[in-house]
Amino acid sequence: MLFGTHSDLEISPVESRDSREFVNTVVRLFLLLIGSKLGFVNLVNGSCSEISSLAGASCQSAYEFEHCENTVKQWASSSLHSTNIKDGHILKDLLFFLHVPRTGGRTYFYCFLKKLYSNSLECPRSYDKLRFDPRKQNCKLFATHDDYSIMSKLPREKSSVVTILRNPIDRVFSAYEFSIEVAARFLVHPNLTSATKMSGNLGSKKSVISTLDIWPWKYLVPWMREELFSRRDARRRKGPPNSYGDDSYNMEEIVTPLHEFINHPVALDLVHNGATFQIAGLTNNSNTWKVHDVRHCVMTYQTLGNYVLQVAKRRLDDMLYVGLTEEHKESATMFANFVGAQVISQLVGTETVNYNKLEQGSLVSKTGFHTSHNQGKNTSIIEEQNENMTVGKLMETYETCVSKLRSTQSKRRMNSFRRIFPANFTKEARRHVPEEVLKQITLLNSLDVELYKHAGIIFEKQHQKLLDSSMPERWQMMNSKSYIGNAWEVVYLSVFIFLVLFIFLYVKAKRRISKLKI
Repeated sequence: MLFGTHSDLEISPVESRDSREFVNTVVRLFLLLIGSKLGFVNLVNGSCSEISSLAGASCQSAYEFEHCENTVKQWASSSLHSTNIKDGHILKDLLFFLHVPRTGGRTYFYCFLKKLYSNSLECPRSYDKLRFDPRKQNCKLFATHDDYSIMSKLPREKSSVVTILRNPIDRVFSAYEFSIEVAARFLVHPNLTSATKMSGNLGSKKSVISTLDIWPWKYLVPWMREELFSRRDARRRKGPPNSYGDDSYNMEEIVTPLHEFINHPVALDLVHNGATFQIAGLTNNSNTWKVHDVRHCVMTYQTLGNYVLQVAKRRLDDMLYVGLTEEHKESATMFANFVGAQVISQLVGTETVNYNKLEQGSLVSKTGFHTSHNQGKNTSIIEEQNENMTVGKLMETYETCVSKLRSTQSKRRMNSFRRIFPANFTKEARRHVPEEVLKQITLLNSLDVELYKHAGIIFEKQHQKLLDSSMPERWQMMNSKSYIGNAWEVVYLSVFIFLVLFIFLYVKAKRRISKLKI
């Protein structure tokens, strides 16, 4: 409190002189503060020491807040001015997949983007921190955990951005579980020293990109790994407890409990409001140093977070595509039609699909695209081999790929969690997490909650466009000679109705004849 505790302010009747001095002090302080706001008093230069002596408070903190507020406002104004991208819904020369961690982005990368773009078209060292080389010729795909600030190294007017968002509470759960999953893999080592040495050897190999090289896991996993080894060593010294309980998210003898994780400085810095900070370009992994001052101010004064939220919302508005993890099927369908169709058209050398035309005809696109991941192959040969590829076939390829990828990830997850038995993180186990913990997660991710709502609005608009585009296309297909399958369905239906009607009339006629005979 500015003037101390309540006990400091208690004034007894016998302390009338002290009371008058206290009142005078309060009045003088009030006048100084008002004067500073009106410009009559220079708080910083002339009256800081006086206020400090009167109130016991630091006017330096007030100055720092004012400085931070101005810094954040200037950044937000500049960002909003430069964010507006012309024709944001038309694919440009470079596709930037801004991968927010734990949103299912890996599935999109391997089962969509890697099917659309060959290795030769992928920008170097995707998912690796700030090793992007914009000078590479024919670089068309950049997929990374880097935040939006990396756009400073991209040709902004020639770049399109896509991303996926997830319910903030589920994303925090997933970040917690994935940190433990990766860290638990190191428990095969006898001690932390051995595990750390092994991970260091992996990092020294240029051809290998470890999870420990990727933001934010390069910070989260080592911390969680140390926690797991510390708890395992403690169990070995003391012996395992008689019972661990039935709450996997609160087994402190084995792993850091969820309620401790969400309040730890590492989580506060990297996880909470992570989507908003990443899309705004204000993570600790940011490309430009000037944004680190903005980040520091927003992390220090939470009331300034609204400026960050407005920037993130605007950037979502200008993106080529925004998906939702929870709406997996619809998101994948929209991605194939809004993004995939344009990539297919672009890579076969035709003009980029106009967004209005895309809405009308993307469902039956028949142009080709790259599927080869071999860097040495000639792209023209690859295009000829896949000239009959359609958006529908892209979806079929995606579904097959997703099934295999999920199976692999599930096995790897199970193997990791065996090392921390009986802790088992499932959807059922999440339902037993106390309500107060869920409320705290929501509070700590207030910016992400609002951004996710905004993403939902964008998603609904995209979904409606997809529905609107499918109606005229299907009508056109029904009236074209190529619509053979549905035409036969109409014939079969007509024959079926005719047979039912014939049988009905036949039975009715038989009844009349039988009545006449009687």
